[in-house]
Amino acid sequence: MLNILWDFDGTLFDTYPAYTAIFREVMGDEKISEDEIFWQLKVSFSDAFEHFSLNDEQIKAIRKMARQLQPEDLTPFPGVEHVLKQADKNVIMTHKERDDVLSILKFHNLDGYFTDMVAGDDGYPRKPHTASYEFLHEKHKVDLAIGDREIDILPAKDLGIRTCLFQNNTPGADYYLSHYRDFNKIIK
Repeated sequence: MLNILWDFDGTLFDTYPAYTAIFREVMGDEKISEDEIFWQLKVSFSDAFEHFSLNDEQIKAIRKMARQLQPEDLTPFPGVEHVLKQADKNVIMTHKERDDVLSILKFHNLDGYFTDMVAGDDGYPRKPHTASYEFLHEKHKVDLAIGDREIDILPAKDLGIRTCLFQNNTPGADYYLSHYRDFNKIIK
């Protein structure tokens, strides 16, 4: 039996290239590298807003443009469907709005793999607060939490759930994955 709690952005879907392009467009500063924007976003949107000293108008523009991305603009990571098929239950905890997540999953024919979700507009405190993870864990007995950022695994660690960082080697996770094709090597 394997019940997995998934983060969405950067874990199920390769969304950061699109977000990086939006930041770059709004900032209009060609001197700032895409890599610097990408890695600040990988910490968190709030961290990137602060790091680049963005004003309220810029932040609103970025959030609006991010919400206007279409499902076809965002692609699932290669091999993620193979992992979804292996789980008994898959649940999502994301800061993204529920309608956006559902439309992206449906467009990519992945909606049938998920039993439950806590989304950004559900009223739970933001990660790394444990409330949303506690809710999903109590309801679905989560065995593993997969995320691409440290804030994705911290709530799971606090609750005694095994953790996996995807494309991130920050110390503290139980498992590390660079590609989903290697999932069977780490989970036995």
